[in-house]
Amino acid sequence: MGGRPADGRPTGARVAERRPGTAGRGAPPTGPLVARPHLQTSPRPRTTTADANRIRRFVHRYGWRAYAIPLLTIATIVTLVDLVTSTPAVPSGGSTGAAVAATSAASPSAGPTSSLDGDAGPPETAPVVGEASFVHKGTGTVTVVDGTSAVRGTGPLRRFVVETEDGIAVDRVAFARAVESTLADPRSWGHGGQMSFQRVGAAAAAARQYDFKVTLVSPGSMEIYCPGVGTDGYTSCRYGDRAVINLARWATAVPDYKGDIATYRLYVVNHEVGHALGHHHEQCPGPGEPAPVMQQQTLGLKGCVKNAWPFP
Repeated sequence: MGGRPADGRPTGARVAERRPGTAGRGAPPTGPLVARPHLQTSPRPRTTTADANRIRRFVHRYGWRAYAIPLLTIATIVTLVDLVTSTPAVPSGGSTGAAVAATSAASPSAGPTSSLDGDAGPPETAPVVGEASFVHKGTGTVTVVDGTSAVRGTGPLRRFVVETEDGIAVDRVAFARAVESTLADPRSWGHGGQMSFQRVGAAAAAARQYDFKVTLVSPGSMEIYCPGVGTDGYTSCRYGDRAVINLARWATAVPDYKGDIATYRLYVVNHEVGHALGHHHEQCPGPGEPAPVMQQQTLGLKGCVKNAWPFP
């Protein structure tokens, strides 16, 4: 029988030795608590991952449209910028305003077509016949002669505007009446009921409610209203919807007319309006024959006899 030692512990039993100042497993620490620093780690950025996920979902949902829509948007913006920066200015057509005092810009429009007609000027200055007093260069702007005439003739109506250049010292109303009476004559383009004519004023001109214009311009401004035609300030022309009458020819006629200014004025109105109506130049049919009104009589009769009318 084994006996117990004097301290009462069983003989042979292992007893865990405790070091001074230490506690057993599971026992609260006996020393002071010391805080250990934690390692600070930066959180993973979520923005990039979230954005990537959103992009993947967008592409998965819309397929090829996900690529096409941004490209089309960029192409549209580029096209709009190009249109805004490259559109050229459009010149004014000439007659504006609701009153006689309204003037136009100096650069005329070629009208519905870019075609033009004119008699090339002579290589040398032709002798002046008739009145020698006229203004060689006006202001370059034109004014509508206001007022409306009755319809003259029968057939399809052709409405026309009369303009004169500013600063040329002519009787505007007298010029407008001369154009009216010429086109109203049965020997003119309305012959036999082919068409009728009516002069309209500034309001119709501003609204572009007309078929053609008849404009009296100084020789020094002919290149403004007949650019590229080559009138040399001597001949008249048709440019776009304008029948442009040279003031020098209106005042003095041409040598072959031998001072018959009245007949030449009838001729030049009918000739240039003929171009505005779509007629082209013709040749002298033979010596002693009446010159066709669409012959370039300003440059010579070529053996024909002067004639002012389409249907003499």
